[in-house]
Amino acid sequence: MSLAEPTRPRALAGRWLGLGLATVVAVVTLGLGLTGRLTLYISPDTVWFACAAAALLLVVAVWSCTVPLGAEGDHDHTGSASAADAGAHRRRILQTAGVVTGGVVASAVVLAALMLPPASLSAQLAVSRAGDNPGLFAGADDVTLGVADTTTFGIGDWASAFATSTRPEEYDGASVTLTGFVTPGEADAVGLTRMMITHCVIDAQPATVPVGGVAGEYETGQWIEVTGAVRADADGTLRIEPTSVKKVAEPKDPYEY
Repeated sequence: MSLAEPTRPRALAGRWLGLGLATVVAVVTLGLGLTGRLTLYISPDTVWFACAAAALLLVVAVWSCTVPLGAEGDHDHTGSASAADAGAHRRRILQTAGVVTGGVVASAVVLAALMLPPASLSAQLAVSRAGDNPGLFAGADDVTLGVADTTTFGIGDWASAFATSTRPEEYDGASVTLTGFVTPGEADAVGLTRMMITHCVIDAQPATVPVGGVAGEYETGQWIEVTGAVRADADGTLRIEPTSVKKVAEPKDPYEY
């Protein structure tokens, strides 16, 4: 066997780091898609694409089983034996270190995906990201143009209206029923928050509206349903004045898009 040919352990490790880990990720993706939990990580609009890609990867993985182990590393080598021998020892050490390190890290990521239950983004993350682009949420253009139907507004739409409206009195008295989790607010108010996702959880940003009169009654992170009306204060700031607040379980899809 030539020094350039992969040993069996190295060939096994290479295949595991390649199609092996990718196959596990594909199976996890399809499982989350079939159970409706893939939306905890990506936008519903891209679920079909992720599942299709995962299914295609599984087909490729099955086909790869027909390729002899190590054949993917076979290629024609040229040059003198002495030139190959000169760096062989160092090359083997570097390759082994790379395989071991990559295998440990990649395997740990896959095991975490398998063992840890899917979970939504935390309230602590929302608090840490508060203030980042507060007006850039769904419906912002409609709010600015004054043509939006507020009966369809979610927390993201209202957060945009509260942050960008030049005529807050236009929203005074509007009825709302919103569901979100509690984040710290100012004075006697709490923040009613929902994470906004464009493509996946990596770009998630919190959208928050103030709910007055309930400070101290609910813990940060508690999901609540608020029914009430929008009120414009004398200084032009908008808030929600609740008529009913009740604790609820986290929704199956905790995000807005």
